[in-house]
Amino acid sequence: MCKSFRGVPWNEWIRTVEIEPSLYAANFAHLGEQIDVLLRAGARVFHFDIGDGHFVPPITIGPIVLQSISPQIHALEGVIDVHLMTATPEKHFAAIAEAGGDSVTVHLEACPDPAAAAQAAREQELQVGLAFKPETSPEQAAAAADGFDAVLCMSIEPGYSGQEFMSDALDRIRKLRALLPEEMPIQVDGGIDLENIRNVHEAGATLFVAGTSIFAREDLSRAYRRLVQALA
Repeated sequence: MCKSFRGVPWNEWIRTVEIEPSLYAANFAHLGEQIDVLLRAGARVFHFDIGDGHFVPPITIGPIVLQSISPQIHALEGVIDVHLMTATPEKHFAAIAEAGGDSVTVHLEACPDPAAAAQAAREQELQVGLAFKPETSPEQAAAAADGFDAVLCMSIEPGYSGQEFMSDALDRIRKLRALLPEEMPIQVDGGIDLENIRNVHEAGATLFVAGTSIFAREDLSRAYRRLVQALA
């Protein structure tokens, strides 16, 4: 029987730390198989990137793909965190909720009224995160974070998988951690791998989006577990 976490607060379904496999980096010819391998390896939160070709250059996957995988993920008590790299993200909330998304993350740079965006997500029983690009300051993000469940610090320019981690992201994460309430999780997306995940955690993050460091490996289960072990 499928279980949805819709309406359940982030802090009630995430564990102490979470490695979020980023499905944008998956092999779409084997998407269901790869998801199954990772669920059975212990993955619980899956990161689902939607790019619109406007806010970011590429057009990526959307609600039709989400609808096809959400029953499989929910059946093993997994969660789908949808990262909207889009202009006017609010217009997608209803479709994401209908397709089985559990949470949406919107970009501060795309939301003239972040509080209204958060409220619109909640009206669809979605949890909601606030993302910010490298050029946006942690102070700006923290000032807009009231009413959100988590804040996503981009450690690359959003849009393309496989970019290298920006080393200055560590200082931005530290600043953000000092500014946010202790109970609000910080998520980091971009270039997370075995070489930097411990430093990112020590800077204050507890949610780690991992794309190529998992899906570019032959053994997905081992790649996921090695990232988990790096935080143990």
